[in-house]
Amino acid sequence: MSTTDDRDRHGHGDASPGPLAHRVPDLGALELLLAVARLGSLGGAARELGITQPAASSRIRSMERQLGVALVDRSPRGSRLTDAGALVTDWARRIVEAAEAFDAGAQALRDRRDSRLRVAASMTIAEYLLPGWLLALRADRPDTAVSLLAGNSAAVAERLLAGEADVGFVEGLTVPAGLDSAVIAHDRLIVVAAPSHAWARRRRPLTAEELAATPLVLREEGSGTRQVLDAALGGLARPLIELSSTTAVKAAAVGGAGPAVLSELAVGEELGMRRLVRIPVQGVALARDLRAVWPTGHRPAGPARDLLSLTRS
Repeated sequence: MSTTDDRDRHGHGDASPGPLAHRVPDLGALELLLAVARLGSLGGAARELGITQPAASSRIRSMERQLGVALVDRSPRGSRLTDAGALVTDWARRIVEAAEAFDAGAQALRDRRDSRLRVAASMTIAEYLLPGWLLALRADRPDTAVSLLAGNSAAVAERLLAGEADVGFVEGLTVPAGLDSAVIAHDRLIVVAAPSHAWARRRRPLTAEELAATPLVLREEGSGTRQVLDAALGGLARPLIELSSTTAVKAAAVGGAGPAVLSELAVGEELGMRRLVRIPVQGVALARDLRAVWPTGHRPAGPARDLLSLTRS
């Protein structure tokens, strides 16, 4: 009949030896031991690894205590491995070689990640800000292939959460659930109309009530532009036409279909050429933040991180 002592003696008792990381020397200590074996000098090994000789001595002593055997004999003529040290060095070499293979594999994964960048952006940012950012990114990372998925803010969130994009940009008032964000710029919506529209001859600003009572050419629900306008008017905005791109909304307004609410970023050329007229408004909060977004807990890395830096420069 087996006893508890028997089980303990053969390693099958309840006592746990603890995590492997507590029983095996760390990679730095093993690299130091290999350098001592190769150079025959603790001081030379310390210099090669960029540490002080006292630090190297301390690390060897710590490894000896951890393993319970002497590894290095030190003398005025240099450092020599003990028989146990020679055996441990052979094992250490295999561990370090495996670590080098691991590092090479991880670098290959990073290289593959860094060779492409998938960006999802809401329409205004995609049309008026991203081209400049991507040109700057190309100067820094000429070998990175970039794909752009343009849609409204809700579509950007869907792409990110489905793993179809590495970083996104949205224009709405809130951050979609499941995403972290950082403000990268500020924007303002403005009311515009064709010069022939009656509002173009107004002498006083529009009120919120007048804006809410007038059918407008609008972006579709789910877009950041529409979210801001609906919030500003308490959900009372009246669509004359709903269109899925800023360019289409601009074209309809220029053509005289009706007034529109668009980003300042989008209408600079039309205002300068008097194809559209800016209509003053009072009592309506139309400012908004432009945000970079990414899945919660997965902060952008590689080219996505570099693009994020460029948006803030």
